[in-house]
Amino acid sequence: MTDRDINELRTTVLETLEKTLIKVAQACDVESALSEISHTAWTTLGDPKAADRVGALKSGEQQFSVSGYFMISQDNRENILIAEHGFPEEQHRLRIPAGLGHPGWVTKHQAALLLENTDDHANFKQILKTARMGSAMYSPMIWDGHFLGQLITASQARNTYGEPDHDLHRIFAHSATAVFIARGGSKFISGLFSNDPVPSSI
Repeated sequence: MTDRDINELRTTVLETLEKTLIKVAQACDVESALSEISHTAWTTLGDPKAADRVGALKSGEQQFSVSGYFMISQDNRENILIAEHGFPEEQHRLRIPAGLGHPGWVTKHQAALLLENTDDHANFKQILKTARMGSAMYSPMIWDGHFLGQLITASQARNTYGEPDHDLHRIFAHSATAVFIARGGSKFISGLFSNDPVPSSI
């Protein structure tokens, strides 16, 4: 990872998050509110020079990032993607088995996970339809002991994210958890699954 001023990163991100939470309070529904938070994670976290390093991108790859939430179904069998940024349109409302890949690990262990370089993890599963991501962060959303889902943020370039980014990512997830509860998120998620859409392919 290139040298970054970590204190400046924290100050900038937290100032931006404060402005985001003001927007969240004015959002028209729970997904719009959560989308504000995932958008801020999408645009503020990660080393902006990550793609410049040798080996960060393989032939034909270009740097881009994604962010969103995988929320768990009431029967704990599936995760559904909501309030996402950077994903292809056809993966809106993507549904995956609750145990699939590293989102599945987070669901099982209810713990945060940082993959600085996914090449170092042979069991990494490609979920994004358009590309295999090179660096990823996962932060659980837990309320009163109940696992609700997780905030995910990933980039094509390897080593885009490090511990300072993940520390802030967890704060984003905690903020999203409180918003989710305050805005009746569980009812919203239940409604998505009761509509029983055909799961998107991965």
